[in-house]
Amino acid sequence: MNIKKVSEQLEITPDTIRYYERIRLVPPINRNKNGVRDFTDLDIQRLDFIKCMRHAGLSIESLHEYMHLYSLNDDRTIPARKKILEEEAEKLDKRIASL
Repeated sequence: MNIKKVSEQLEITPDTIRYYERIRLVPPINRNKNGVRDFTDLDIQRLDFIKCMRHAGLSIESLHEYMHLYSLNDDRTIPARKKILEEEAEKLDKRIASL
């Protein structure tokens, strides 16, 4: 699937997708013979997860760390990933309380 279709499906801009790829929140997207990004279902799932987490208030830095740990494909990283999400949830709770 190309970037336009992915962007429409996920309701995020192509520029945002390119940015996430550039800062390595997602691995480099494979390209077809014409050099056009060719998204797999896994690429789309990752982008959807990132979108969801950004909407929940996770920082780019925390997401970057989380996605790096996830990419290691090692269950031993689960406690570290859980800690990232718990810390971000605490930040969100504090932000809600201050509002």
